Amino acid sequence: MTSPRDRMIASAALLIRERGAQSTAIADVLAHSGAPRGSAYHYFPGGRTQLLSEAVDYAADFVADRIAKTDNSFELLDSLVRFYRKTLTETGFRAGCPALAVAVESGTPDKPNPMIDRAAAAFTRWNGLIAQRLAADGVAADHAAELAVTMTAALEGAIVLARAARDAKPLDIVHRQLRNLLEAELPT
Repeated sequence: MTSPRDRMIASAALLIRERGAQSTAIADVLAHSGAPRGSAYHYFPGGRTQLLSEAVDYAADFVADRIAKTDNSFELLDSLVRFYRKTLTETGFRAGCPALAVAVESGTPDKPNPMIDRAAAAFTRWNGLIAQRLAADGVAADHAAELAVTMTAALEGAIVLARAARDAKPLDIVHRQLRNLLEAELPT
């Protein structure tokens, strides 16, 4: 069984992906996770910012693990699309990517937001893992890095479009186009 702290982090990630960070309150996380009321500041002395930042890290680790477990670039793409499609359809197109949700809530220029730094780190990590996979499959390293950013941006954009349309069609289109791109880029 997971600890109340772990449940709170997972719950915060789930709530962020549906509501965004600004609309995710500690009270909501406590209710969702079933954690005791006084546990929030016990486990997260940095308060809500610490909890939500760790939730973004949790989501980043989750996706990074999915990427790392794939054996080739096509499997990587297909695995991510399956996961995102399942997440979208099971939540009635309410759930997106926690890192993206945080990134679009930029805050104000005069007040740094550590959650945005965490989201940036997540995207950088995912792009690096995707680039490594592409390079292992024969794409030149410098081009693999650009292709990884293209894949991440296209998938994240497709998730946003699918949520707005309440339809997986944008994800299907991006999946098909990225597969075509991979077929053209990977050595035969």
